[in-house]
Amino acid sequence: MSGNQRTGLARLGQSSLEVGPICLGTMTFGEQVGEADAHAVLDRAIECDVTFWDTAEIYSVPTKAETFGATETIMGNWFAKHPGQRDKVVLATKVAGPSRGMPWIRGEQCGLTAAEIVSACEGSLRRLQTDVIDLYQIHWPARHVPAFGEMYFDPAKDKDCAPIMEQLEAMQRLVKAGKVREIGLSNETPYGLHEFVRLAEVHNLPRVATVQNPFNLLNRSVENGLSESLYRLGVSLLPYSPLAFGLLTGKYDDTGLVHDGAPQGRLAIYESVRKQRWGRPRALDAARQYNALAKAQGMTPLELALAFCHAKWVATSTIIGVTSVAQFDACLAGFYKPLDEATLAAIDALRFEWGDPAV
Repeated sequence: MSGNQRTGLARLGQSSLEVGPICLGTMTFGEQVGEADAHAVLDRAIECDVTFWDTAEIYSVPTKAETFGATETIMGNWFAKHPGQRDKVVLATKVAGPSRGMPWIRGEQCGLTAAEIVSACEGSLRRLQTDVIDLYQIHWPARHVPAFGEMYFDPAKDKDCAPIMEQLEAMQRLVKAGKVREIGLSNETPYGLHEFVRLAEVHNLPRVATVQNPFNLLNRSVENGLSESLYRLGVSLLPYSPLAFGLLTGKYDDTGLVHDGAPQGRLAIYESVRKQRWGRPRALDAARQYNALAKAQGMTPLELALAFCHAKWVATSTIIGVTSVAQFDACLAGFYKPLDEATLAAIDALRFEWGDPAV
């Protein structure tokens, strides 16, 4: 039986948390989406029983000093307006790794020390107006890794940072204090995942339940090694960017990412992202091929892209970001479209031809 039949709850790793196959991502709240519209999306998510929500201290995106924590604040205000609803939600947020050009996040020298992790968690709890975070994730590793468009590990870029052991000990403090239930990683590698799990098991520290990495038709690098680690270690994948920043919706197929000298769509306000994986000409060229396949199968590009994530065993709960209730409804409808073996084979054939152009 394929993953197309998954509609119920699934356990996150070996944790106590159970979630549905769709997670609501919120990084648009506070920049592209005002508070009233964000609250309408949260209302709709509750109505549709999408009760796994993901955010981060650095949101909204694109990150700015003046909007640091804005998304968590918007969500906290929603919880305050809806007493009793917090218990229905599996709430995930993330502590930012080293600054990466964002000095307002604990300075440029942030090494993800225990003190920084604990302080960040307490700030998120205040903004979210909650006593506990269900899933607390490290947004990106403290050590150097090839991520956010980098393709290769470069030892020369490694910097001093808090060791993984210290990061786990900080998470243990938070778990013991009742401020965090379970922990996860993001933008992580097979090495990092194995080391977090190894140290946790040897020293009786909190065990990683999830890894949140990009996974979509243009970037299936998870399946080139990390997928085996996830399976054998009993850790769940939370795929993000299933629509490849809009490339897999078809909206750029005719106009391109830049039209009359101006960036189009969401990429117009995400300059740094536009220069990374999603802005590559080859990524758009490949997206056009997948979008054409969708239309040939009588589907929209959005439906094919989301149904692909749903069909893959490695994807436990796919993170979907939206800017309106209408987009939310469209994503829900598209996610559960069944894919037959012929369509999956055609997808694999395109990957063989195009590789992973948005790694």
